[in-house]
Amino acid sequence: MSVISLAEHKDCCCSEKTNKAETVIHLPVAPQVFARTRFSPPPPARNLSIMVPQAIEYLDQMMKEKGENISMVAITGPGDPLATPDITISIIEHVRKCYPNLKIGLKTLGIGSDKLAGALAKAGVDYVEMQVDGVRAEILEKIYAWIRPGSKTLKISEAVKLLLREQRNGIPALKFHNITVSILTTLYPGYNIDHVAKIGAEMMELGTDSISLIPYKPEPGVEVDLESPSSEIIRETADKVSKYLPIVEPLLLQSAHNYGEGAIPGPPQYPTPTRERPNVAVVSSNGIEIDLHLGQAIRFLVYGPREDGLACLLEARDAPEPGTGKNRWLEVAEILKDCFILLVASAGETPRRELAETGLMVSISEDNIEGIVDVLYGGGKKCKKDK
Repeated sequence: MSVISLAEHKDCCCSEKTNKAETVIHLPVAPQVFARTRFSPPPPARNLSIMVPQAIEYLDQMMKEKGENISMVAITGPGDPLATPDITISIIEHVRKCYPNLKIGLKTLGIGSDKLAGALAKAGVDYVEMQVDGVRAEILEKIYAWIRPGSKTLKISEAVKLLLREQRNGIPALKFHNITVSILTTLYPGYNIDHVAKIGAEMMELGTDSISLIPYKPEPGVEVDLESPSSEIIRETADKVSKYLPIVEPLLLQSAHNYGEGAIPGPPQYPTPTRERPNVAVVSSNGIEIDLHLGQAIRFLVYGPREDGLACLLEARDAPEPGTGKNRWLEVAEILKDCFILLVASAGETPRRELAETGLMVSISEDNIEGIVDVLYGGGKKCKKDK
């Protein structure tokens, strides 16, 4: 989603400027997306998140260069930090231990915020920006193309009710643990602008500290093309909302391609096949899409080049039983010792790190299997199942 800052509408908005003094370092470690609106283009084919060691290295570099000017570390990224809580908690704990005076924030849709509020506070989170574009199911149904709180996409009518419930439970839980909560609301003309005052009223009742209004900006490749709201509409909307909550500029809203000042390491590049590791392993429920968490895997689909050089499905291998801790990942490493990459829809930081130490990279993806296997082997023809 592209946005226009309210700073570009100074003549029509009463937003507070206090956030402008904040210098925020973004750590895009969240690989898994919870949802997509109908007004956002499809996500890029290659995941833009970075792994925790890369993020820590970047933060250390920034602190050495500009530590006195940095006030907050933001756990953001192409995905939602609460979709992979172990990754999020791990990096928050590291930041808090190494840099105890830094504020720590994260941007989220709010799914899981109720259950995770205590753990987030204990780890060291000070500030949360939560995306709330509606407080009525019928409005959210028109805004969201899909919502996937787990491994499966829910029917949109069910998913928006879950989202509303998670947000309404999550905000009070975060506030109970003394975490500052600010709401992000994108202004979609014809969809939710007349509803924004209601959002402000309900968020105030839940204990929210502030709200940011983000005028929608159209971009190519979207399902539904909207125009940006006019300055007059933005001003009228801001006037209504300001009766309930202070309007502030968002701290953590940032493109997945723009991580702030400094040269952050790019997303890890896919490895290439070698003589010892010529194959690709995939976790999938249907053999078509990469759609399962690594922990849910009961088998691995192994792809690799056949005698004529074309890559295709070679075999399925049973995954080890869960519940054995580190030993399970050692077993996975042995089962997939001829694979140079393991493709999953989601995975915790611990198995990703431990498998990487054995030479097997775990990559988060939700692509079509055939397409990404083709990319991994340098493009070209894809083989079909032998007749």
